[in-house]
Amino acid sequence: MSDFQPQLRTVNVIRYVTPLREGGSLPAIAEADDEFLYVLKFRGAGQGLKALIAELIGGEIARLLGFKIPELVFANLDTAFGRTEPDEEIQDLLKASVGLNLALHYLSGAITFDPVVTTLDTKLASQIVWFDCLITNVDRTPRNTNMLIWHKELWLIDHGASLYFHHSWYNWQEQAKRPFAQVKDHVLLPRASELEAVDTEFKTILTPDKIRTIVNLIPDEWLTKGFENETPEAVRDVYFDFLTTRIASSDIFVKEAQHARESLI
Repeated sequence: MSDFQPQLRTVNVIRYVTPLREGGSLPAIAEADDEFLYVLKFRGAGQGLKALIAELIGGEIARLLGFKIPELVFANLDTAFGRTEPDEEIQDLLKASVGLNLALHYLSGAITFDPVVTTLDTKLASQIVWFDCLITNVDRTPRNTNMLIWHKELWLIDHGASLYFHHSWYNWQEQAKRPFAQVKDHVLLPRASELEAVDTEFKTILTPDKIRTIVNLIPDEWLTKGFENETPEAVRDVYFDFLTTRIASSDIFVKEAQHARESLI
C-alpha cells in the first residue's frame, strides 16, 4: 500500500474581508480562526459542490505531481456568519454556503502569470498541459491563465472548472476516454514539446492507490445533491474509475495535444 496520506485541515471562517468578483462564483478573501487569510470558494455559488469537488481533486493531484499549489483547507461557515453583510447578493451567498466549504491559502502579493513576461521551460509546460488534459481543465487560457508568480515561483490555482464529466454523470465511461479538445486553447501548449516523456513519468506517480486516497478526501456532505441518489461511496467510486480510466488511456489526450500543438508551430 502507498504511504501517500494527504490530509486537509479544517478551519472556521471568522471574518469576510472582501469579494473577488471573478465570473459568477464570487469567491472571497476571508480570515479563519488560525489567523490566516484564504480565498474562500463557496458551496452555494455557481456550480456549487461539484466545483468544490473538482477544486479538491484537481488541487491534490497537482500537489502529488509536484506542482506548487496553495494549501487547501476545509472551511466551516457558521449560520450566524454574514448576518451583518449589507450586500444582499453576498448575504444570500453566505446563507446558501453554511457548512463545509473549501478555501485556498491566500498568496498575498502574487501576480498573474504572463507568458510574454515569463517563459517556462518545455518540461514544466508539458507537465502542466498533461495535467490539465487529465482533469479536463478548461481554465488555463491566455485570457485566464490561473497561474500565479509568488516569491519568483509558479503556483497553480483554481481547478473548479475541471472534471466537467460530473455535470452529465451517467456517460462518464465515454468521457473518460475522450481527447481533450480544449487543449488547443491552452496558454502553455506552444511550449509543451515533451508530452510523451511526461506521460511516462506521471503515469508511474498516479497509481490507483494514490488516486483512491485523494478521492476519499471528498466529504460525505458534498455528495448528497446532484448525484441521482447515489451513496457517497458509489459517487467516490465513479470519480476513482473516471480518473484511473483516463490515466490508463492517456495516449488519447496526449496525441490530441500533440496534434493541436503541431497546428500552432
